[in-house]
Amino acid sequence: MSRSSDSILDAVVVGGGPAGLNAALVLGRARRRVLLIDAGEPRNAASHAMHGFLSRDGLDPAELRRLGCCELKTYSNVQMASGLVEDVTMTVDGFDVLSSVGDVVSTRKLLLAVGIRDALPRIAGLAPLYGRSVFHCPYCDGWEVRDQPIAVLGDGSSAFRQALLLLSWSGDVVLCTHGSSGLQPEDRAQLVKEGIPVCEKRIARLRGRHGQLDCIVFEDGSSLERRVLFFHGATELSSSLPAKMGCVLTAAGRIQIDETGRTSVAGVYAAGDAARRTGQHPATQVILSAASGALAAIALHQELMQEDVGLPPVLLGAASVGTQSAEKDSQPGTHPAIRSSGIVQGVGR
Repeated sequence: MSRSSDSILDAVVVGGGPAGLNAALVLGRARRRVLLIDAGEPRNAASHAMHGFLSRDGLDPAELRRLGCCELKTYSNVQMASGLVEDVTMTVDGFDVLSSVGDVVSTRKLLLAVGIRDALPRIAGLAPLYGRSVFHCPYCDGWEVRDQPIAVLGDGSSAFRQALLLLSWSGDVVLCTHGSSGLQPEDRAQLVKEGIPVCEKRIARLRGRHGQLDCIVFEDGSSLERRVLFFHGATELSSSLPAKMGCVLTAAGRIQIDETGRTSVAGVYAAGDAARRTGQHPATQVILSAASGALAAIALHQELMQEDVGLPPVLLGAASVGTQSAEKDSQPGTHPAIRSSGIVQGVGR
C-alpha cells in the first residue's frame, strides 16, 4: 500500500510518450500517487503508423498515446498535466517540480522519459517528405517500401552500415553521401561487392509531391530516381532537464542509467529513447521504450518500498552510474547542479 502523505506525490513522470505512459501505468497499479507531465511534442509526430509492436502493428502513434491516456484516467491516483517542466529543486523529502503553468508539486521520486529529437538533414524538399517517403528507421518503415528503389543519405561508417542493412528490404540501394563519403577503402569495396553504388555528388534538393519522393536532384543538374530515402542523422535529448539536474550523460548524449533505470542522481530514474545503460543496443522502437518505462517504474516502486518497509533490493550487484555526488544535502534548496530555471523543452517518449 502507498504510505505517502497527502502533501507529497510518490513520483512525477516527465514525458508522456510510450515510456512515460507505461511507467505511470505501472506505478498507478502499484497504488502510488503519480503525476505525469507532458508537453505534447513526441519524436514520432511525423509518423502515421508504428510497427513492431505486437497487437498494435500499423497503429498511428498519436492513437497509441490517446489510448494510453484513456487507460490512465481509470486510475484515480494517477494525474496528468500538459506543459513543460521549468525547474526542479531538491528538498529533504525529494523534489519540488515547477511546471510551465506555475504549479509546484512535491514528489519523492522523478522518472525522466523526455525522449529525443531528430536533426533532419538540411536539404531542400526533405521536410515535407519526412514520415511519408523519407525515414530513419528501416525496422519501422522498411516493410512498407520493400523492393522499391532506396537511397541512403549519410557518410562514414554509420551510412555504410545502414546501406548494407537495407539490402534486407530492397536489392536496389544507392548510398548518397552529399559530398565526400568518408568511407574506408575496405567499406567501399564491400559496398561494391554487394552491388551498392556510392554517389558523392552534392544534393541540391529532393523532388516529390504529396509526400512521395520522385527523385534526388544534384547540384550539377543530374538526378537519381528514388522512391524512398533513409537517413542516419544526429539526435539529441528533447529536454535540458537531465543535464541541469546533473545526470551523467553518455558519449552519445543520452542519460546514463544502470540495469534498473537509475540515473547518477539519487531518486531520479530515466527510461525510453533518452536513456541508455552501458552495453545497450542503440535501437529505438516504441515497444522498447514502453518496456523500459515499465522496468524503471518497477525499480522506482521497489525503491519506495525499500524506504517504507525495508524491502531488500533485487539487484544487489547493480552497477552504479557515474561518480558524481548523488547524495542529498542536509539543507533543502536548489539542486547543486541547477543554476538557473529556463524553460525545459521536450517531453516526448
